[in-house]
Amino acid sequence: MASSLPGPPDLISDMVQPVDLVNSVQHPAVVTLEQHHSLPADLMIGNNHRMPVDMLGDLPSTSSTEDHSPDAESPDITSDRLDARWFSRGTGSNGVPAGVPMPTSKDAETYNMNHRRRGKAYVFNHMNFDPRLQLRPRNGTNCDRDNLRINLRQLDFEVEVYDDLPFKEIERILENASLEDHSDADCILVTVLSHGELGILYASDQPYKPDRLWSHFSADKCQSLAGKPKMFFIQACQGDQLDHGLNMSRTETDAGAASYKIPNHADFLIAYSTIPGFYSWRNTTAGSWFVQAFCHVIQREAYSRDLLSIMTRVCRKVAFDFQSNVPGDYVMHEKKQIPCVTSMLTRDVIFTRK
Repeated sequence: MASSLPGPPDLISDMVQPVDLVNSVQHPAVVTLEQHHSLPADLMIGNNHRMPVDMLGDLPSTSSTEDHSPDAESPDITSDRLDARWFSRGTGSNGVPAGVPMPTSKDAETYNMNHRRRGKAYVFNHMNFDPRLQLRPRNGTNCDRDNLRINLRQLDFEVEVYDDLPFKEIERILENASLEDHSDADCILVTVLSHGELGILYASDQPYKPDRLWSHFSADKCQSLAGKPKMFFIQACQGDQLDHGLNMSRTETDAGAASYKIPNHADFLIAYSTIPGFYSWRNTTAGSWFVQAFCHVIQREAYSRDLLSIMTRVCRKVAFDFQSNVPGDYVMHEKKQIPCVTSMLTRDVIFTRK
């Protein structure tokens, strides 16, 4: 039974504030190069010139011996540098071309959406949670689940719906999905409907970081989806702040290369129902504002606009057509919401008819 506590349905109690691990690191002191008279001799060029140093990207070598190897850079050669003090070679491939077939030409403006299949769509719906988490039931979420299933099927997705799964099961399903052969598919889509906090989503049994949803699908880990759209839609709170809105009275004025390399994290789109730090609203009978707006726009414009244009219209509908209705609680009454869309797409996503 839903709790009678005040507040929006996705209110999270006893929130854990995230710790800024980056800014808590003590950085080493930096000696200004203007004090050239105190610089070591190996940082001087000639008698009057100082070696330019980018303290993030071009730290001088700590070695006292010169590098006479053939790979040593000439001062006349321009090269790209990292804007970071520490360097990691990453956990992906070693950069050697693996011969992955290109789904489309390098300079194509749209993704190839003419494969035999549209692809898989996964809907992870969470209504009830382990009592130890002290999270209220998400009444209305089954309406979101059913609307998504209908609309995604109309877009020719093979839709798989899961209710109230523990985290290990979610991760198992997504890991198995990343190991499948998607060579004959256009794309993949994952939707999560749940409670959340800043940087946290909830499975039925525990919290987890959102990047656990898409980490399996980077180009080096799921090569049959390399160069194809990977879309993630998340309906969940990202904090406990309320958007009070602002009344507006009027407007101010009435062929390509034979092969090419792509970043491992290209071609993702991640859409949150709200911006970081803020509540996400859900009607207990009609479903969340975000999913209502998404389904409304998709039904009407899926084949006539690209996905980012569609998401812009989803944002506009959520922003202008919805407002909280909690007349018994003035703190929660007449509040607003705006979705947040992060795109690493490199082309337009246009859903062609199958």
